[in-house]
Amino acid sequence: MFNLLRMDLRRLFKTRSFYVVLAVTAALLVMTVAMVSVVIDQAKLDALKSTGIVVTGGDSEDVMKLLRGMNRLDFLHECLGSGFLLALACTGVTLFVNGDFSSGCVKNICFARPRRWEYVLSKIFVAGFYSAIITILGVLVSLVCPVLTGLRLEPSSFAEIMQYTFWMWLPTWAFSLLGLALVLLTRSSTLGVIVAVVAGGGLTAALLQGLCQGFGWPDLAQHLLNMVVRAQCAPMPDGSRIAMILGCSLGWGALYAAGSFAAMEKRDI
Repeated sequence: MFNLLRMDLRRLFKTRSFYVVLAVTAALLVMTVAMVSVVIDQAKLDALKSTGIVVTGGDSEDVMKLLRGMNRLDFLHECLGSGFLLALACTGVTLFVNGDFSSGCVKNICFARPRRWEYVLSKIFVAGFYSAIITILGVLVSLVCPVLTGLRLEPSSFAEIMQYTFWMWLPTWAFSLLGLALVLLTRSSTLGVIVAVVAGGGLTAALLQGLCQGFGWPDLAQHLLNMVVRAQCAPMPDGSRIAMILGCSLGWGALYAAGSFAAMEKRDI
């Protein structure tokens, strides 16, 4: 199994989609921070308006009031707390695993190693590594860009940033396993990419939340991973939030992993 994992990691770094997903992650965060730096600078904002672009939502003073007193950890959560890392990680894992089926590589792997559970277990660890790379990249870009654009934020300790990174990584890893399960079920990347964008972007959570409010049901949407990232992965979470993050991440991750094992064992390659 370790040889299979080593081979998967080697293939990951040779896959073009891996670097495309990383580039998209960095580009989205750079654009976000750049737009904030433009909005808080009244001169840049006036120059932008002079080109004919309509800017709504207040002026630079409103944004400055929001940023005043904000530390780096709070700004980090403002950048990453939307849950878009879930969609990117799930999309990346979907494209990577689908490469085995589109190229026929999976047939050679399962012929050499008939125990298919080893193949799935290797992909689960690769998904964790993939999610960790995306999460760390998102944290680094969100911390470096404000310095380059002149945003002044209060400092945060390294331990606090590392703790936030870890709690952000867990649900991202769990959600990326959804892409693995869908590829092993459908032998295609189409459904996995669509679900990654829809569910990772928060549409599923919003629909479920509206449904629960309309029928007077308990808020079931709070247990979805996108809502966990939005509401629970706050800077320095307390005990109840940590329990929610762990419970939902382990629960959904175990469900997606079990579905992956079942789909790999029951379906022909």
